[in-house]
Amino acid sequence: MRNRLLVFLCLTALPSMVRAEDRDYCPDRPGISTPACTLGPGEWSVEVGVGDWTLNRDASQRQDVILLGDTLLRRGIAEHAELQVEWSALGLARTRDRASGGVDHVTSVGDVTLALRRNLISPDGSGFSVALMPFVSLPVGREPVGAGDWAAGLQVPLSYELTDAVSLVTTTDFEAAVDEDGHGRHFAFDEAVGAALKLDDSLAATAEYQLTADRDPQHRHVEHLAGLSLGWQPADDLQLDVGANAGLDRDAPDMEVYFGVSRRF
Repeated sequence: MRNRLLVFLCLTALPSMVRAEDRDYCPDRPGISTPACTLGPGEWSVEVGVGDWTLNRDASQRQDVILLGDTLLRRGIAEHAELQVEWSALGLARTRDRASGGVDHVTSVGDVTLALRRNLISPDGSGFSVALMPFVSLPVGREPVGAGDWAAGLQVPLSYELTDAVSLVTTTDFEAAVDEDGHGRHFAFDEAVGAALKLDDSLAATAEYQLTADRDPQHRHVEHLAGLSLGWQPADDLQLDVGANAGLDRDAPDMEVYFGVSRRF
């Protein structure tokens, strides 16, 4: 009787095991948009931004921010759901005042973000796929590496495969974002849209555009950003990536360049 029960449990688990093994690796990196796909049950993904440099200039100052070891840990908890923890291990910020020539240096860790991604259609990301992803950020770091207070929001990622090689991606984001002075929150909204092109079986390129409407009480503004990224998967469970974003108006960051690595276990 015990042996029969064991065989029955193994046969019951077999379909989900096969689905998890057959599911293509779908890292969050690179790019602006968030993918709608989720990891298979029991799978882990570690995704590390090895280096990330952002330049932001205006009439009064120039600011360079470098992030090292920006790490996202994902865990598949069901066929359609995963948990996420993200943390920037080290941030270096250099701000130079144009008028006085003075330079301010800040070294800090980043904030911690906790999220749950619940896929509603096609958890492997094939065909038409959509998900809901509530998240909360905890103020572990300090400005300008961290936000200075807690924040929370909801992302709605969506993707649609036009052909085997071309996909459309969008991510809608509603957020209670931290005020610019680091105290209190305000409503912020952004929409990212893009197109992903498979150049071959292991290499994909993504071009994106993002609009952000930020209702900060001290500085209400709208930002426009464009991005281009490449992801190369030399193995089924490994991806290397590189990307760059460029601000399209004076309120957006001028430039961001990054590269990283992702590994599924």
